[in-house]
Amino acid sequence: MNKKNTNKQATNHENASFTETTGSSGIVRWIEKLGNKLPHPFWIFVWICIFVIVLSGITSFLGVSATDPSTGEVIEAQNLLSGQGLRRFVQEMVTNFAHFAPFGLVLVMLMGVSIAERSGLLAAAMRKVVFAVPNKIVFPVIFIIGASGNIGSDAGVVIIPPIAALIFSQMRINPIAGLVAGYAGATAGFTANLVIAGTDVLLAGISSSITEQMTGVGEVSATANWYFMIASTVLLGVVGAIIVTRFTIPRCKKIPYDPSAVASADENVSSHQEKKGLHHAGIALSVYIIFIALLVIPAGAPLRDPETGGLVPSPFLRGLIPILFFFFAIPGYFFGKATGTVKKSNDVLKFMENGMKEMSGYIVLMLVVAQFINLFNWSQLDSILAISGAQFLQATGLTGPFMFTLFMMIVAGINIFMGSGSAKWAIFAPVFIPMLAQIDFNPAFVQLMYRVGDSITNCISPIYPYFPLLLGWIHKYNKNLGIGTVISLLLPYAIILFVMWVILLFVWFYLELPIGVGEGIYL
Repeated sequence: MNKKNTNKQATNHENASFTETTGSSGIVRWIEKLGNKLPHPFWIFVWICIFVIVLSGITSFLGVSATDPSTGEVIEAQNLLSGQGLRRFVQEMVTNFAHFAPFGLVLVMLMGVSIAERSGLLAAAMRKVVFAVPNKIVFPVIFIIGASGNIGSDAGVVIIPPIAALIFSQMRINPIAGLVAGYAGATAGFTANLVIAGTDVLLAGISSSITEQMTGVGEVSATANWYFMIASTVLLGVVGAIIVTRFTIPRCKKIPYDPSAVASADENVSSHQEKKGLHHAGIALSVYIIFIALLVIPAGAPLRDPETGGLVPSPFLRGLIPILFFFFAIPGYFFGKATGTVKKSNDVLKFMENGMKEMSGYIVLMLVVAQFINLFNWSQLDSILAISGAQFLQATGLTGPFMFTLFMMIVAGINIFMGSGSAKWAIFAPVFIPMLAQIDFNPAFVQLMYRVGDSITNCISPIYPYFPLLLGWIHKYNKNLGIGTVISLLLPYAIILFVMWVILLFVWFYLELPIGVGEGIYL
């Protein structure tokens, strides 16, 4: 009896030691409090719009201007507080929203993804891949699949951590280490992927809304960062596996957990019906890919450029969103029919409708984001700031790797407090795309730098939407682990992956490799 009490006291003492996070707990609490005090991004943009309007009046009154170095044209600040500014806003507010580039692109893409996700295809495919790989490569695969889970919006964040915990327990490793590794892979690598995902579409749409107002700069396609993101996904797998082996597993050896909380392996093994569904979905997807290939590969194919016969640019790249819609919708439908999640054709409509319900917050946010981008453009402050900022960068010499690193660190820091990647990019894009274009950097490359910074600190942000979900999973195994301890387990991923990502970007920069389809570092 005394021995039992002694063991219990020792366990409680060990749990308490992990609840009290040394050094980081104060910072974590400060970040959490500050993040919770921030208003909804909608209201942030409302205040930014008001600021731009007032600033336009002040700069116009002061005669602020800049000279375009390429044309010699003098660009003057325009007063939005004037009657003309008011008339333009009232007449074009609806048009600004309805014609906002990312709006239709994202909704169409995610309707197709919703069919694949809600039919159960994405979850089944992820489980199948992770459970099928040998133990030697299971760690990198968990990170690669976690990052690739952003195909289905946040599917990877929800699906991969519990699966990783189960696999780790089967390997006689603390399942808490699996939860941490799965969550880190799905959040720190959120922007990386092996295929084109919703993030590519969303950010490219915002970038294109800026470049269409610039002379001599084309649109930014969804494939603009694809090559770099493929390499980033592989890097994430390799480096993530090293981190989990060197840091996460050794630290988690000291953390007690409740063995009864480990899920049974049988609960996660694909059923016969699910295997049938995957088989049908695979056949349907193969047929669709062959069909698209016949429309793209042969000379004179209808989806090639009708004048040059090339692929960059081409109707194939410009029409990538509807192609991706069917890429997800078709196999999702056949999977659902085989497994019973799609019993009638109207079920597909319900999947798309439910997907749109989850996008309601995004739709509302885009109303004010569209106004901000257009107000900024009308005021001419975007051009003035771009020219002045580019001249400043040239004067200081901050146009190379140091500037890249500083930019990504700023984005990563802000990301801890403001989670919405599209909202932050809507603030950064109108400033940095024109500014860096003045010194010949491709808007696609500016977007790429932003994506690295925006992704890497997701895992350590206590206000990230899925952080409470991670805490809930961890508390199933150990109810005494605090936020500080969890973030301390995740911190090596944020730091080491950021360093490795910056190194990869430098390699790309110095070798001047293409970052995506038809996109380089320079204009």
